[in-house]
Amino acid sequence: MPIEAVGPRIPIYTEEFAADPHGAYRSMRNRYGTMVPVEIWPGVPATLVIGYRTAVRILNDPEHMSADPRPWQKTVPANLPIMPMVEWRPNALRSNGNTVEHTRYRKATNDALAGVDQHALHGMVESAALPLINAFCETGSADLLSDYSLPLVFAVLNQMLGCPPQIGQQVAEASKALFEGVDTATVNAMLDAALLDLTRLKRAVPGDDLTTRLVRHPAELTDTEMIHQLVTCYSAGIEIPQNLIANTVLLMLTNEKRFMGNELGFAPSTTSALDEILATDPPLANYCITYPLQPIVIDNVWLPANQPVITSMAACNNGPELNTGDYAGNGWNLAWGSGPHACPVLARSFAQLIAHDAIDLLLDALPELRLAVPADELVWRPGPFHRALSQLPVVFPKTPPMNLR
Repeated sequence: MPIEAVGPRIPIYTEEFAADPHGAYRSMRNRYGTMVPVEIWPGVPATLVIGYRTAVRILNDPEHMSADPRPWQKTVPANLPIMPMVEWRPNALRSNGNTVEHTRYRKATNDALAGVDQHALHGMVESAALPLINAFCETGSADLLSDYSLPLVFAVLNQMLGCPPQIGQQVAEASKALFEGVDTATVNAMLDAALLDLTRLKRAVPGDDLTTRLVRHPAELTDTEMIHQLVTCYSAGIEIPQNLIANTVLLMLTNEKRFMGNELGFAPSTTSALDEILATDPPLANYCITYPLQPIVIDNVWLPANQPVITSMAACNNGPELNTGDYAGNGWNLAWGSGPHACPVLARSFAQLIAHDAIDLLLDALPELRLAVPADELVWRPGPFHRALSQLPVVFPKTPPMNLR
């Protein structure tokens, strides 16, 4: 049957959906099966894939399911607020997986990531984390998003990319606007200006950083191509790790007996908590967008050509046929995607390293950290793609600042 006949479309961009997406996924599973008609913005239809095996098949089929959104873009308003998150860009994420362009962009990114010193990355996280903790440790309270995870991740990513503070501030404002649905023209103008400045700086004054490795890569990326490689670095490199930190800390604080270990004298089990959150509540919940090149039947449902098909990594991971409750080293989860557009392996490792170190440093400094409000009073940011808190308020005994080396 056509996807339109499966049932009424469910909006996944609302505050109501953000408040209880897992309840919505369960209802979808019972009512619709694996393919769910949704709206990603008012009047913008899409199909949400909530079956794990179906999602893996789609994400590994570039011959029928394209990552290039340009045919679809012609059918929707250019100023769609979510457009900066989904529009075509000359980078690997928006180039179809069986093309020369995709291979070229993907290799440039992987080679640039390969130059990151993992041991140095530990030091970057510590250098960013400790002053941030010192800034609020004497007050006895903090918002772990605005006071800790966001500035920490942003500082580390800027250092990895060799981005100086003045350009970094411009990028920060643009990156926030990207996820908050600010109009497309404004977001793109902000990003283009800041990232062009960074590109030109690194062409003139190279360093030991990701941006320099990209501009010097044999792929010979143009300034425009550089901007769009860096857009991916910043959008994924800030939003995903900051919410991975926050969501994992929330899991640990609401499951103290399983993860905190304070009463028994054990160290917090950060690795286990990260494994679990990537499986059950990943920071990028619904994404991995593809577009059928022609009408296609998947799981007995006809999908129209050039209409978005979105994988719900959160719903797929939590499917009863897959989720056994054993999350240790769960390489099966779709938090990082699958197929030719899956998150690069090194980028996954770096995101998890940053999150792990950030959480351990925080809990080492403030072991009696507690939520400031009941967990069910926390507010989640609405939006079709992310799983992100608006704030994560915590309290703890006032603690003297640490001595910084």
